[in-house]
Amino acid sequence: MGDDRSRAADHRPLIIDPADPEDARILAALRADPRIEILDLRASLRAEYSRMVAAPDIPEGPEADRWIYYPWRAAVVGLPGPRTFRMIRLDRNRNKLTRAEQDLLAERTIGIVGQSAGHAIAHLLAMEGVCGGLRLADLDDIELSNLNRVAGTLFDIGVNKAVVTARRIAELDPYLPVQIFATGVDENSVGEFLDGLAIVVEECDSLDMKLVIREAAARHRIPVLMETSDRGLLDVERFDLEARRPAFHGLLGEVSARDLRGLTSREKAPYVVKLLGASGLSPRLGASLVEVGETVNSWPQLAGDVGLGAASVAAAVRRIGLGLKLDSGRVRIDVERHLDELADPPPNDEPVWADAPPEPVTGPIASVLACAQRAPSGGNMQPWSLRAGTEHIAIELAPECSTAMDIGYRGSAVALGAAVYNARVAAAAHGILGPHEFVEGAPGSGRLVASLRLGNDRSAELAADYPAVLRRETNRRVGTGAPLADGVLDALTAAAESAGAHVRAVVEREDIEEAARLLGDSDRVRYLTPRLYEEMLAEVRWADDTPETGIDARSLELTDDEWAAFQITTRADVMAQLRSWSGGAALGKYTGDRVRSSSAILAVTFDAADPRLTDYAAAGAAVARVWVRAERLGLCVQPISPVYLYARRHAELAAISPDFTDTLTSLQGRFLDLLEVPEHETMALVLRLSYASAATVRSRRRPVLGVDTSS
Repeated sequence: MGDDRSRAADHRPLIIDPADPEDARILAALRADPRIEILDLRASLRAEYSRMVAAPDIPEGPEADRWIYYPWRAAVVGLPGPRTFRMIRLDRNRNKLTRAEQDLLAERTIGIVGQSAGHAIAHLLAMEGVCGGLRLADLDDIELSNLNRVAGTLFDIGVNKAVVTARRIAELDPYLPVQIFATGVDENSVGEFLDGLAIVVEECDSLDMKLVIREAAARHRIPVLMETSDRGLLDVERFDLEARRPAFHGLLGEVSARDLRGLTSREKAPYVVKLLGASGLSPRLGASLVEVGETVNSWPQLAGDVGLGAASVAAAVRRIGLGLKLDSGRVRIDVERHLDELADPPPNDEPVWADAPPEPVTGPIASVLACAQRAPSGGNMQPWSLRAGTEHIAIELAPECSTAMDIGYRGSAVALGAAVYNARVAAAAHGILGPHEFVEGAPGSGRLVASLRLGNDRSAELAADYPAVLRRETNRRVGTGAPLADGVLDALTAAAESAGAHVRAVVEREDIEEAARLLGDSDRVRYLTPRLYEEMLAEVRWADDTPETGIDARSLELTDDEWAAFQITTRADVMAQLRSWSGGAALGKYTGDRVRSSSAILAVTFDAADPRLTDYAAAGAAVARVWVRAERLGLCVQPISPVYLYARRHAELAAISPDFTDTLTSLQGRFLDLLEVPEHETMALVLRLSYASAATVRSRRRPVLGVDTSS
């Protein structure tokens, strides 16, 4: 600690370990000195740490606490150890920088030559925590005219610029190593300065030293960054990747450092113009260069331009440090130009939704077709085609409407079965009901046809559901969470059993909470699996769409905060970023919140050891029957399709979401266990039941006009 003590009054604070006997003696002496201010921040910082979301466990306790003595402040500050301190101070970097990225950047030492513009850059790098150490060089002292752009004070006048920068950083983070070269850098010391650096930022005024630094950086294979504080000019020279790259992008030709040494401001001007380009200068800097030595001492710099330059250098440092793409070259980040381009943002006008045109329905057969078209289907894709003849109606599965989650067309088959149920209900109400059958093609072909022969049956039981089938809707509103009324679950079970299916339900609050977690986690997988995500967004229909299929966006019943979140989640680049972090814990919140507000979560299941599409279709009819019965009993119904709903084998899960196969396998098993679904039963659909206000709107259906009426 002897070296630290000898330099403490200059630019480095003294870090005191109270467990060390010598340090304890120093601390006692400081406490006894009435001129020394004592500030203990340990308790307040630990309280802040306890409030952090997802704070990691740090193997660093009170034994790592330190007292920091700032001689130039005549103050001692008590702090937690370096790891705890860094974790708290940089917490708000997340997730512009993840913790892993912060740790990677903390392995690098960055050098900055020139502490006028360099002061802002060094301080910003320290603030962001994107370096593990800083090396600063400047031979000049602070003058009053420097304080137009250096964030110093009157008390810093006459103090070496590198010392001023180092002190300011020490008051931000005393644990960050900072080394200074208070005599600047020259040909003899440049090698020592560059040794061990990951990046050098060159902001000095001396043209010859600019060239010396670049030549040395090329030998050491260190990238050089320079920001010129005029129209946001940033230069990047990747000598780490191109050791033979000419200095200054070759703009000065074969000029040597000797040619540039000892020039006056006026003599420097031609070289400055070559470097910056006469056409690229701002009008005010260009005019000022003409006046150098006449009406102004040197070229001007504004604090705002310096701050902008520091931000662009920090962005470049992050890219290099994280191994992201950053080529050699030059760019202008010209705020003035962008201010010239100010324009009003597009208005947040409410979309104007066109009313669904009334569909003329004439005659019993047309009524049966219209009712079939109103059946529920995944994403409201209506995965069927209708044909009507004089003696029968055919409903055929449409494989082209399938999606990744519709494994083996099983979901489409459930939807087709619901359409058949609707058709039979309408036929019964119109007195033209006859027998029906399902015919399946070769396995995997997706061929499934339901044939409903027309007769003269008026089944009172089916006909009673006709008004309810026409009113049936998906209701995604948040429910009250009230328990099911007495007898409701028995009635729904009876409805399913009468159609050859079963109901497996959870109604206890703790079970519904677990279902919310499981179904929400499944939704997260759906968002983070590119194909599933794309298909999910493709289902949503907006005001300017022709929404005859898909889900009307209004029917999502989004609250204001959910709408704001949804707008962000529709961005594929945001989802890609979350995937790269293995993040997105909140992506299942929409589904989770609605499940939590439910009165019951149930699955309609059926017996089948090796189910065929015809089995799924028969179960689809049971789903429609249960849905209608639930609405007739005053409940709101929302289908929920977990990603694993139609997967029967591990390989099927792997095919639709390779990165989350094990997660989905676990979620599926836990969900089946929660609902106590026996191994010999297969799920057809999951329904959320709740008590809530009426849905805002129903998604549209394709018109039945133009349906093939050939026999």
